[in-house]
Amino acid sequence: MCTYITETIGIAGSGKGADGWFRLTDATVYFDHPVHAMADHTLNINFANPAKGAGSRVAVELTAESARALVAAIQSTLDAAPADLTT
Repeated sequence: MCTYITETIGIAGSGKGADGWFRLTDATVYFDHPVHAMADHTLNINFANPAKGAGSRVAVELTAESARALVAAIQSTLDAAPADLTT
């Protein structure tokens, strides 16, 4: 079953693709059928800079368990960093 659950946000960062590092401007997060991961459904994240074309994209497909663990690790790491560095 396709969920069509999708969130797109603007981001600031960098990603590394086949042609090296590039600026990231967008992230799309959706829960649906993966292209490559061995699971029925995955949380899929595309980090991209659409202005630079299709090659400026980094994609990940995570199981729900892995995605939740990643969210917890990100939150824990940000909470541990000095507040003046995360604003």
